[in-house]
Amino acid sequence: MKATSLFGGVQVFNIFISIIRSKAIAVLLGPAGIGIFGLLSSTTNLIGSVSNFGLGTSAVKNVSAANATGDSHKIATVVSTLRRLVWMTGLLGTIITICLSPWLSQLTFGNRDYTLAFACISITLLVTQLNAGQLAILQGMRKLQYLAKADFLGTAMGLLISIPLYYIWGLKGIVPAIVISALVTLFFSWFFSSKVKMKKINITKLMLKTEGIDMIRMGIMISLSFLFTTGASYIIRIYINRTGGVDQVGLYTAGFAIITTYVGMVFSAMGTDYYPRLAGVAHDDIKAASTINQQAEITILILSPILAGFLTFINYAIMLFYSNKFMGVNGMIQWAALGMFFRAISWSIAFLFLAKGATKLFFWTELTANVYMLLLNIASYRLLGLSGLGISFLIGYVLYFMQVFIIAKMQYAFKFEKAFYKIFGIQFFFSLLCFITVREVSSPWSYSIGSIFIILSAAYSYIELDKRLGLKHIFQNITNRLKSGK
Repeated sequence: MKATSLFGGVQVFNIFISIIRSKAIAVLLGPAGIGIFGLLSSTTNLIGSVSNFGLGTSAVKNVSAANATGDSHKIATVVSTLRRLVWMTGLLGTIITICLSPWLSQLTFGNRDYTLAFACISITLLVTQLNAGQLAILQGMRKLQYLAKADFLGTAMGLLISIPLYYIWGLKGIVPAIVISALVTLFFSWFFSSKVKMKKINITKLMLKTEGIDMIRMGIMISLSFLFTTGASYIIRIYINRTGGVDQVGLYTAGFAIITTYVGMVFSAMGTDYYPRLAGVAHDDIKAASTINQQAEITILILSPILAGFLTFINYAIMLFYSNKFMGVNGMIQWAALGMFFRAISWSIAFLFLAKGATKLFFWTELTANVYMLLLNIASYRLLGLSGLGISFLIGYVLYFMQVFIIAKMQYAFKFEKAFYKIFGIQFFFSLLCFITVREVSSPWSYSIGSIFIILSAAYSYIELDKRLGLKHIFQNITNRLKSGK
């Protein structure tokens, strides 16, 4: 909860910054601009998922394990190996993108007009990989304050630089904004990781092979799973572009940015501490199950009032984040908001496979999920348009939850406790009432009725969090300190 409050505060600022950025892009560039941005980003993300070998995730476990030993030489060896590997893999991604840029433009946009754009953006593959390496060091060393500062400052400065570029150059400012934002983010992550003092050593080829092989072995499986995720995202964007046009891609990108990026920041805030903590007890199935239950309960309690708010005031949220040109995504977001409940609990369980080091199990689980989610997305968009993508999101994550839960139960004797089922049932019921109200009751009555359910959801979350954390006592201490001037 401490980690969540720390990163939650940062994510509040990040959400505010993201609102300004998305609003600026929506006003200055429109749906077409967001569509182009989404296609360029998803393409480079696809290549990155192949070339980065999952080091940004796999290395956290290695750094965390080395840090737990307290051996300064071991820590320095692992960190130095990681820094060498991210340079090698980052350069690989950049070279691949440059070489394939004409083909990528043809495949993504149906012409070669964006060849130069892809060639310029190729540098972000190196920059992003270097950034992932620095963040993995901070996360593995549990330097959460540095990690939070790097995250916030990188996002803030990227915003300050990108908006003028959109204003001055319009659509032509997209590529420079992507490149400069990536460089700024790397500057801050490198700055704060350099504050972590550690022993300097020279890495030999033997040390690089010995220490790096474990990161690479696990990272390859993670990389392949991310490849399927980003590949599925890329394919659905290409399908939407060919079927409905770049404006539809922009609406799809904007809609899922609202529900998966802004709401998903809760996962980002929690996952920063959750993964290393779960990895520390993964050898004990009972402790691991307890940790997952705790995380799932806290996630649902924090997330539910937010989702209820999105469901009730989705039209205002779209106007706040974008403009009235994007109202066509409200149905998609409403369905996807319900799906976020199942994504949240699936997310809590799926980390267990990584924490256990069960890379093959993780790989096949993610591959299977991405195949049926992609098929669901294509079929749903073909039949129901953008709203169908929200429905497929919900169905897909219900199936994914059932999948990871059954596997975890069979492999590691995992089960949810009764307290979790109670929390999930009550909070999902409140959000379901908001969903029905918004779709069946006309405004302004829908806002009034929905607000009642939001308040009930928030009140229930407060009561349950107070039982676990003693929130009243914490608030009283804060109040007393403020009164005493300390």
